[in-house]
Amino acid sequence: MDDSLYDEFGNYIGPEIDSDNDSLSSDNDIADDDNSPPPSTANGGLISASHGGDNDGDDDNDTEMFDNQIILAEDKKYYPTAEEVYGEDVETLVMDEDELPLETPIIKPIKPRNFELGVKDSSTYVSTQFLLGLMGNANLVRNVALVGHLHHGKTLFMDMLVEQTHSISTFDTKNEKHLRYTDTRVDEQERRISIKTMPMSLVLEDSNSKSFLINIMDAPGHVNFSDEMSAALRLADGAVLVVDAAEGVMVRNSFCLLLAVGGSPDADVWSIPREPYDTPFRSVFQSLLSSIRLITELKLPPKDAYHKLRHTIEVINNHISAVSPAGNVQVIDPAAGNVCFASATAGWSFTLQSFAKLYGKLHGIPLDANKFATRLWGDMYYHEDTRSFKRKPSVSTGERSFVQFILEPLYKIYSQVIGEHRKSVEATLSELGVTLPNAAYRLNVRPLLRLACSSVFGTATGFTDMLVHHVPCGKEAALKKVNHIYTGPKDSVIYKSMENCDSSGPLMVNITKLYPKADCSVFDAFGRVYSGVLQTGQAVRVLGEGYSPEDEEDMTEKEVTKLWVYQARYRIPISKAPPGSWVLIEGVDASIMKTATLSNVNYDEDVYIFRPLQFNTLSVVKTATEPLNPSELPKMVEGLRKISKSYPLAITKVEESGEHTILGTGELYLDSIMKDLREQYSEVEVKVADPVVSFCETVEEQSSMKCFAETPNKKNKITMIAEQLEKGLAEDIELGVVSIDWPRRKLGDFFQSKYDWDLLAARSVWAFGPDKQGPNILLDDTLPADVDKNLLNAVRDSIVQGFQWGAREGPLCDEPMRNVKFKMVDAKIAAEPLHRGTGQIIPTARRAAYSAFLLASPRLQEPYYHVEIQTPIDCVSAIYTVISRRRGHVTADVPQPGTPAYLVKAFLPVIESFGFETDLRYHTQGQAFCSSVFDHWDTVPGDPLDKSIVLRPLEPAPNSHLAREFMVKTRRRKGMSEDVSINKFFDEAMVVELAQQAAGLHMQML
Repeated sequence: MDDSLYDEFGNYIGPEIDSDNDSLSSDNDIADDDNSPPPSTANGGLISASHGGDNDGDDDNDTEMFDNQIILAEDKKYYPTAEEVYGEDVETLVMDEDELPLETPIIKPIKPRNFELGVKDSSTYVSTQFLLGLMGNANLVRNVALVGHLHHGKTLFMDMLVEQTHSISTFDTKNEKHLRYTDTRVDEQERRISIKTMPMSLVLEDSNSKSFLINIMDAPGHVNFSDEMSAALRLADGAVLVVDAAEGVMVRNSFCLLLAVGGSPDADVWSIPREPYDTPFRSVFQSLLSSIRLITELKLPPKDAYHKLRHTIEVINNHISAVSPAGNVQVIDPAAGNVCFASATAGWSFTLQSFAKLYGKLHGIPLDANKFATRLWGDMYYHEDTRSFKRKPSVSTGERSFVQFILEPLYKIYSQVIGEHRKSVEATLSELGVTLPNAAYRLNVRPLLRLACSSVFGTATGFTDMLVHHVPCGKEAALKKVNHIYTGPKDSVIYKSMENCDSSGPLMVNITKLYPKADCSVFDAFGRVYSGVLQTGQAVRVLGEGYSPEDEEDMTEKEVTKLWVYQARYRIPISKAPPGSWVLIEGVDASIMKTATLSNVNYDEDVYIFRPLQFNTLSVVKTATEPLNPSELPKMVEGLRKISKSYPLAITKVEESGEHTILGTGELYLDSIMKDLREQYSEVEVKVADPVVSFCETVEEQSSMKCFAETPNKKNKITMIAEQLEKGLAEDIELGVVSIDWPRRKLGDFFQSKYDWDLLAARSVWAFGPDKQGPNILLDDTLPADVDKNLLNAVRDSIVQGFQWGAREGPLCDEPMRNVKFKMVDAKIAAEPLHRGTGQIIPTARRAAYSAFLLASPRLQEPYYHVEIQTPIDCVSAIYTVISRRRGHVTADVPQPGTPAYLVKAFLPVIESFGFETDLRYHTQGQAFCSSVFDHWDTVPGDPLDKSIVLRPLEPAPNSHLAREFMVKTRRRKGMSEDVSINKFFDEAMVVELAQQAAGLHMQML
């Protein structure tokens, strides 16, 4: 080989070789072929099709040009493009190699979210047109809420009504299980409890065969979901309290009565915020007693069952009397027709009036059912010899009329069906005018009992009669309803239209609930129309809770895209919703967080909102969340926003440390929230911190000195002292007994008469805080001789804002203040407006409040649960042990009349309640069942500012150190410094004065 033909790198540098030309010519021959692929360059790239062989004469020149052309590496074309292969009308996606794992598809398939149950057959016994016709007549509509304790039979009673109005069976005779029609969520069916309030609109007939549209809200019975009950009561005109006669009145029933009756309860007993006037139920309250357990479980004889029922009704009336306003007590009485006896599992219900009509129908004689019904309750006895009712027992029977005419026939049916005596069952049913087919007697006991009882008692006409006679129609109820929930003036056209349910008036809709779509991307709003007609395609104004005619920021305009009548598992589309009706609305949810008001877009008169919901409990349990994958944080934040929409009492916020916290009423509430967050609203894996509780900051004494703060420009100076509020005043503010919006004279008279304030202090209340119903007060205790009142009033709003800011975030651990009275005793305000701007005054007022607070023996307050435990007598001692270990104390343990169970009542710190139910079941072998609901705040033992306390890790702190431990751990969790910094809250001049005072005290001691 000649080395001169190659360079040092081995590249050929000699003369051209003829074989290259032959190769090139052969390539050109291939390029001329029409079916050949595009020619390649000498560098291996593809030649563009535009250089093809249309001009045959120029082939040699083109080939020479391509041979000499330099093509960069990035311009090489090895393969045809996607457009050349698939065509321009096909969309293609190209992704980098190994960017996704092999298990993850590039285009993710749509994954259906199976969290709601549907129904295959939604056919009813009446047509949809008939239902919509009833909806248009407000006099034939009744709006009620079904409320009561957990597992007392609300959902099963709804099943009975659904079966009577729909062509479906809600009871599986093979598995002997109920459908639980209004439990539409999968987790509700798995847990066997209701989590969400579910509405249904049913056409029911009364005893005269007249049809009425009954809108019923099935509210959850668990105490953690009491916010759902408050939302249901806002839309309803009456309440039906469901009470299990075997268990009697439980803690949840007590709170239902408190919410529904709307009285002014004693603050020491009911020291919780509530919604006092959402429903004017003082005359429209009924009770539904579930009585089957008296027969099948307790096996009480008829006489004892009567006394048990009577005792339950007396307890309900005692609760109603305790929470009703003086002179306006409405008791329930079976003789009055506002008590219905029922068994949802056996499929029967009746009132005394409907039972009396049943006797008249069986015997074929005309009788006055109302008069007969009054003789079927109480100490009334039937004398066969005189065929009359008297208050003295007869010699022959001696049984009360309720036992003789109602309970004994009922017991007879039960005993014969359960005893499986076919001949006796046939004989008894034939006496009652009922004949069952032969196939029915081959059923098991429970299906046969259900069939026999439903055949005897028929449909729930007695229940319908009770609602029709004791719950006002939508038009009658609007007068009181609007007065209680509308915040606008009573002399306006809007107010008059809502009072009259005027369909031609301005549109007003109150939204209280949001229900998610099937894909959980958006929500449908559920509300009640009070005036006007809501139509599809209509443009409306959505007014949020922060809207007012002066501040229209919380207002958007939306278009109503669809309307439905919500029927739990299916929806009936409608084109318009008349006043007095309940309606599900699509297209208006974007700006709604909790509740909202819908109105016309163009209306000249000022529109005010409906009052936001208030609840009978607080969200005191909180937990922090973060996504397992930090890049999915936006998804989790969007999911938290949807959680806040879905749960009325859920509070989501971001702490200063950056952690996202969720506040709820209890462990089950937060567990349900986290399940929805993971599986429905964000679909990301979320890490959850251990649950903690909210605290409050308070004081025990008056400030040890007058605390002042100066503005940064040294032109203004505010002096305050802090002290404890009078006992019960904080609760009165939270309950709405007193309002800062009252006229000054009325407000002063309240404080003078109830709390013995002097006239100057009573007339000098500036604000409550941190909100309008916050349990702290700011007073102007300055004298006109010392302070220029005109200048002080000029900065009043700024001082109030500083006080509100301080009351919302206390100095100990950024928790709200409670039960503190701030007195402003001196103020020096600059005369020039430039020197007393909001930027100068607001932080100064906050600092003055903080310094006064810290010098008044600050303390922490923690929330307490009221716990009710049902247990056998032999487990009471174990319950005492479990509660005492968790810093709780028992207040009562009483036997439940007519049952072998005991009822233990106790107070338990919420922070000690985590895992309490599991601990309780373990120590009682699963025989105890508890219900816990927030009751009150109490002071944590110990001084949170005592720096001599040493907190040792992994060691429980003694009771006297708890306040310090709670404060330090809360500050660490929030990313704050471990201790309270004096320099942050005290001015330099204030610190000097404190040092001088301390030195003076030291000299006095020497």
